[in-house]
Amino acid sequence: MSKFTVLGSGAWGTTMAQVLCDAGQDVLIWGRNNDVVSEINNQNSNSKYLPGITLPAAMRATTNIQEAFDFGDAIVLAIPAQSLRENMADWVSTFPSDKPVISTLKGIEANTQLRMTEVVTEILQIPPARIGLITGPNLAGELSLRQPAGAVAASSNTEISQMMIDAFTTPYFRVYPSEDLVGCELAGAAKSVIALAVGMAIGLELGENTQAMIITRGLSEVARFGNGYGANPLTFLGLAGMGDLVASCGSGLSRNRTFGEALGRSGTMAQARIEVAKTVEGVASAAAILELAHRVGVEVPIIEVVSDVVRDRVTPSEAMTRLMTVSMAAEL
Repeated sequence: MSKFTVLGSGAWGTTMAQVLCDAGQDVLIWGRNNDVVSEINNQNSNSKYLPGITLPAAMRATTNIQEAFDFGDAIVLAIPAQSLRENMADWVSTFPSDKPVISTLKGIEANTQLRMTEVVTEILQIPPARIGLITGPNLAGELSLRQPAGAVAASSNTEISQMMIDAFTTPYFRVYPSEDLVGCELAGAAKSVIALAVGMAIGLELGENTQAMIITRGLSEVARFGNGYGANPLTFLGLAGMGDLVASCGSGLSRNRTFGEALGRSGTMAQARIEVAKTVEGVASAAAILELAHRVGVEVPIIEVVSDVVRDRVTPSEAMTRLMTVSMAAEL
């Protein structure tokens, strides 16, 4: 048994903590919400974020960040991507300097266009070899029910990858190694934008043909985007790429797809934000991903129109019309 600290007591952080507990690890969750932390400790539940789920009796939670830092042999990040910098800046003076950091975050920082692991290394001033990433088609609503799922443990350090595999593998959660941290991280961020596009199509009452076109052409965009940053092309055919894309585009549990549906139905960002009052990473990351793609000369028309929609430059209907005017070069 090893000790793990999970920073984040929302649906995803609690689900990751449950997986670690089920794998036989000793787990402490940190969260800001006193009521959530108290419920985890006293009732083995987190009804705000995972209603109906009975959590492992061994799972504990705290609001004391120093207690959380002192507890784990490794630190798991499970907080909203766009709040990572603010939190890390608050924690930097006491954040452990000698423990592995495992990111479960999917997104690109809006203001800097940095990947989440780049934000961590910049603020903590630690080598990339101390960092790992867990990613893949893992919706908290299904994984918390212990339904079979797979994920990728990515790191430039094979020891970190193996540590993640050993820590997270359970009878229902299978973890595969990857050395392509960049490709896995870019795929996890970009798929959120493609899922927004699929959601918009559904909200506009467009059918399976349209959705299939967006998913497959979207995968091509994500792969070319990743290739521009030296990623392994095979990464985008695996769980971190195609797997995550299918789950995010195909499930009503996906926040990005759900927000896209609201956007397609209403035609406005303002109304969609009212209908889906949760963090939607594709909305925050779309413009940053577009900027990263253009830096390496990669055209990403689906990501571009989604970026324009979330910035209120075009309507969802206009975006779909524009996609049908894109150059019909040979499919890659």
